[in-house]
Amino acid sequence: MRLTMTYPMNVGRNFDEIIRVIDALQLGDEKSIATPADWRPGDEVIIPPSIDNAAAKDLFPQGWNEIRPYLRTTKV
Repeated sequence: MRLTMTYPMNVGRNFDEIIRVIDALQLGDEKSIATPADWRPGDEVIIPPSIDNAAAKDLFPQGWNEIRPYLRTTKV
């Protein structure tokens, strides 16, 4: 199980959020990335710190923006 969302029965569901989470999970699995809060398809994604710069060059040839040594963002 990768996601659990619990809503009380009297509260409506936000299907946009459910689709956003599914898109983020699929993209993360496919591209080895993480998505920030409120991410939408087409927005920048996060390169996890577990991927060093040498490996990132192979995975993300388009380059990235290094905000901090542990926080790099890119488009995929």
